[in-house]
Amino acid sequence: MAFQGTNTYVATEDLKVAVDAAIHLEKPLLVKGEPGTGKTMLAHEVAKALDKTIFTWHIKSTTTALQGLYEYDAVSRLRDSQLGDERVNDVGNYIKKGKFWEAIEQHERSILLIDEIDKADIEFPNDLLQELDKMEFYCYELRQKVEANSRPIVIITSNNEKELPDAFLRRCLFHYIAFPDRNTMQDIVNVHFPDLEERLFRNAVKIFYDLREVPGLKKKPSTSELIDWLRLLIVGKIPPDQLNNTDLASQLPPYVGSLIKNEQDLELLQNMSNRQQRVRW
Repeated sequence: MAFQGTNTYVATEDLKVAVDAAIHLEKPLLVKGEPGTGKTMLAHEVAKALDKTIFTWHIKSTTTALQGLYEYDAVSRLRDSQLGDERVNDVGNYIKKGKFWEAIEQHERSILLIDEIDKADIEFPNDLLQELDKMEFYCYELRQKVEANSRPIVIITSNNEKELPDAFLRRCLFHYIAFPDRNTMQDIVNVHFPDLEERLFRNAVKIFYDLREVPGLKKKPSTSELIDWLRLLIVGKIPPDQLNNTDLASQLPPYVGSLIKNEQDLELLQNMSNRQQRVRW
């Protein structure tokens, strides 16, 4: 079982090695990188390439580790008991399986994506240490231990919003998805736009990388934003020469709102343009 990328996802050699190592060592793969570099998409593409079912556990600031295992609906059981519903005699009727439980109960190996783990409370990763190690947990309401039928491939993403505990990091393999260089970016763009005019790509990518290098930019545009921008350029029929004549020091590129996502960065670029225009006057 080896991951070689897919026809819709360009994986670098070191990323392929990291995924294969996680599969063979049966350890969670912790993936970090700038937002928009394809961390979440990686898990879905691994599932696609290996023909595996994927279970996605989206993490929020209020998410607890127990929710990924199961949730017990005591309120519904109390209500049913008051109504004389016979379902109350079986507590299993009020147990909702979490994504972790669903993944480990599969008879064939599946993919478990724990997405944006750094959004949760700092104790969240520590609360999952034993479960990720042994792929089992105890359900107190059912008074039974739930064990994995087949150990899933676990991929965990993080945007580095907060540091993860050392005890958790020791149990993971780690890979950082570096921002693509221009050659890799061309491969990525070709996947989405196989018939894109060469001059349009060349001029657009130059503006994109120049924009990322603007000093003081709060949020640099990501790969996914480049794809969106190219799509708008195509729909808007923007000629390549117009992009070639775009100088960030004096004017904003067309559809800049698909690249710049906050008012501070937009004001920064506008001030650059205004200063250049005053110099010309």
